[in-house]
Amino acid sequence: MDFQFFKPKISLSTTVSILVFFPLLFSVSSVQSRRLDLKNFNHSHQAFWPGEESNKMEITRAHLKKLNKPALRTFQSPDGDIIDCVESHKQPAFDHPMLKGQKPLDPPERPKRLKTKQMWYENFQLWSLSGESCPPGTVPIRRTSERDILRTSSLKNFGRKPASTVRKDSTSSSRHEHAVGYVSGEAYYGAKASMNVWEPRVDKQYEFSLSQVWVISGTFGDDLNTIEAGWQVSPDLYGDNYPRFFTYWTSDAYQGTGCYNLLCSGFVQTNNQIAIGAAISPTSSYKGGQYDISILIWKGRSQGVRVVNRPR
Repeated sequence: MDFQFFKPKISLSTTVSILVFFPLLFSVSSVQSRRLDLKNFNHSHQAFWPGEESNKMEITRAHLKKLNKPALRTFQSPDGDIIDCVESHKQPAFDHPMLKGQKPLDPPERPKRLKTKQMWYENFQLWSLSGESCPPGTVPIRRTSERDILRTSSLKNFGRKPASTVRKDSTSSSRHEHAVGYVSGEAYYGAKASMNVWEPRVDKQYEFSLSQVWVISGTFGDDLNTIEAGWQVSPDLYGDNYPRFFTYWTSDAYQGTGCYNLLCSGFVQTNNQIAIGAAISPTSSYKGGQYDISILIWKGRSQGVRVVNRPR
């Protein structure tokens, strides 16, 4: 993995810390910490009172309808995913009250020092290996299935990290093993990291493995703001062991805001070739081919923070 940071000529009003999680990180969430919230949701194998099951399924399908927007075109991925090409202004982000009625954002303006380098994309996801892409004016979105929602402990927690105390050091515990490289104490407006993509096997549904860039602002208390992007293997979220490109954000230390990918309103996608949450292929192998992706996150002058994924 290699990474670099961009310092602005004029310091930002807040100090930003940039952390890079190294590849093949095995993070284990205790099953006990994910007890079922019976007041909000029930898995399909549990017992229901008469009429309760149909009510839960109605709620689930209503949520699916909210997430899965009408598509102009649809692709079937070899891994079983369905990728919908949704009009940019109809993606879930625009369900947010502050974004309703607004026009789709223009493609992001790159940092000045990188403008001379050509922005390019390869087909690095399973759904697009044959050259597929969504039409201009649309964005590819992985369709959320009923099974995706039924795996979660509660509908309220679907697509979200559990609220917990966040540490920036590399101290490991029985629940969360990780290694971190980070810089802090200065003002930054961007960061770039290249990370090898692997396909680690996790044995339990609630285990996961990831490699990511983690940009944070604020303290490690309730005011924590983060922007995260990288690849992850998460059977709980996706139902398989494929490494997948992901994003995450929160503005209150994972207490009530933010989510993975496009599973809530707030994150606006502009690219029509990359599906957030879709499987990555090919992947690296021991003594074999090595494949990586580059993640670039920066703060634009007029349109806020941008995230760009560049495979290599």
